[in-house]
Amino acid sequence: MTRIDLSDRLLRTLTPWRTAAVWRIAFSGGLDSTVLLHLLARLAKTETLPPLSALHVHHGLQAAADTWPEHCRTFCDALGLPLQVIRVQVRPGASLEGAARDARYAAFDAAIGRNEALLTGQHRDDQAETLLFRLLRGAGVRGLSAMPAHRPLGRGSLVRPLLEVGRGELEAYARAHQLAWIEDPSNQDLQFSRNYLRHQVMPLLAARWPQATASLVRSAAHAREAQGLLDELAQLDLDDARTPDAFDWLGVPSLALAPLAGLSAARQRNALSHWLTPLTRLPDADHWSGWSDLCEAAVDAAPVWRLADGELHRSAGRLWWLSGQWLRTPAAGEAWQDPSRPLRLADNGRVMLLGQTPAGPLRIGYRQGGETMRLPGRGGRDLKRLLNERGVPAFVRGRLPLLFRGEELLAVADLPGLDGSAQDGWRLHWQPSDEDQGLR
Repeated sequence: MTRIDLSDRLLRTLTPWRTAAVWRIAFSGGLDSTVLLHLLARLAKTETLPPLSALHVHHGLQAAADTWPEHCRTFCDALGLPLQVIRVQVRPGASLEGAARDARYAAFDAAIGRNEALLTGQHRDDQAETLLFRLLRGAGVRGLSAMPAHRPLGRGSLVRPLLEVGRGELEAYARAHQLAWIEDPSNQDLQFSRNYLRHQVMPLLAARWPQATASLVRSAAHAREAQGLLDELAQLDLDDARTPDAFDWLGVPSLALAPLAGLSAARQRNALSHWLTPLTRLPDADHWSGWSDLCEAAVDAAPVWRLADGELHRSAGRLWWLSGQWLRTPAAGEAWQDPSRPLRLADNGRVMLLGQTPAGPLRIGYRQGGETMRLPGRGGRDLKRLLNERGVPAFVRGRLPLLFRGEELLAVADLPGLDGSAQDGWRLHWQPSDEDQGLR
């Protein structure tokens, strides 16, 4: 494959990202990223491309790596490209490979700005290895799709423009242009699973089936197509469950349970996985018993499925995803010294009085049990019964701000008919959270 052919293919692949604000290249100094960076630098001389810059993540896992940033800087200087070196701490864990990857992508995530693209050098052989590795781990259809050619990353996009290019083509290009690259000694260490596949398994497969790499990549493409169909099915099922709710103002992701409960078990898992994937890491297929327990709990129960990054609650006929502040018990109530100004609550957003300020002294508290509230024309009513009448989800009952004057309960935030006095012209408004309940 000639340089012109490879350049043209790269340019065609990157066409959708020609309008990006910046192209940042993940530059390890290895063969793949060296060729990618060199190709782009040459293309930039004849094509109108976004500004180019390189990112080198220094993991500090081995002594040899201390010289790599300087190698990368020298290479970038020769091309006239800026280089940013990011040093990361790799958390010890069961998988050093996985921990290093997590640290690397966390650094990329933080470095990528709005409408920027991060280009990485993974190639066709990497794709085949990824499929085989995930197959051996028992991955489902999504995992067997291997690496996507592009996906969102931080405020921008991650793009892998070399997935259709074999390692042999990259080596030929590097030799033709006399490029020097880093050979990571750890890439020869067979204790790492990917290295074992690359050096021991893939050569055996290729010796018996010369088209093994291409066939594995084609299988990954089939899996991606199948996953696309599953995603479309999930969207259809989720559309039925995304019904409006009286408590949407809480800002908590939720779904109606009944439409999901009517689906087969496989479609339930598919829809729920699609919904939860942006919110949390999911268990493997053998550890979904928490979902079954949640669905099968008694009608009057308030079951919880605890996941890696939060909890799924069932209450008031809906599923609610809680994370961050919603999992922390709000501190005890406090006196409201200046009711004319919003009051920030510890771990519970803030409250404010809209309209006329009732006479004080006032304080904010939370339900402890046994509270009663006097309503016009109804006399004193038990707060628990009032919350039941309005279908307040169980998880929010203990953190709904209550306005007291002395021991008298004056208002329950944001519940129509309980949130203030229409006669006196005021009501209690609660902004539940300053945190983002969205993407992890």
